[in-house]
Amino acid sequence: MTPFVIEEGNIKNFEKIVTAEMDKSIAFFEKELTGIRTGKAQVSMIEDIKVECYGGSIMRLREVASLAAPDVNMLTVQPWDKGLLGDIERGIKISHLGISPIVDGDMIRLEIPRMSTARREELSKIVGQKTETSKIDIRNIRKDVQNLIKDAQKNKKLSEDFEKRLNKLLQEITDNYVAKIDTLSEKKKNELKAI
Repeated sequence: MTPFVIEEGNIKNFEKIVTAEMDKSIAFFEKELTGIRTGKAQVSMIEDIKVECYGGSIMRLREVASLAAPDVNMLTVQPWDKGLLGDIERGIKISHLGISPIVDGDMIRLEIPRMSTARREELSKIVGQKTETSKIDIRNIRKDVQNLIKDAQKNKKLSEDFEKRLNKLLQEITDNYVAKIDTLSEKKKNELKAI
């Protein structure tokens, strides 16, 4: 967290900085959740796969091909340079996906298999772990800000009343962000159960 100065009476700036820090944690959590496969084909599952092409350059799949999800269990990859078809196929095979690419003319098709109940439960546990980690991040931001408030109050830069107002606001913001994390987590777990 970037340190900032807490000023007496400047509650808007305080709120803006704290929410900006917590928004970073939420954005990271959302990115983590999109990487968890729900059994439904999503372009986000493959867009960051690394492809070695053009004599050793490492590029992301989204940088060398057009990606699409034409069906709930199908992804297509259409390279902009047809000479990269083999490199892209190799990159997909060595990725963490565990899906065999099917070369179909000048495009690659990826069939997403149905998930077993055991795999769904395993992914649900992973979502739970990522949820807890994200909540800890939010609480750590709260703790850092509380320490800044205490230091400012010790140095007589804040009145006791304003310190209490800031701590109350900080707790409200924290509760709000923890609720957002819970909502995102439940949504992802429901997606895992639905398919």
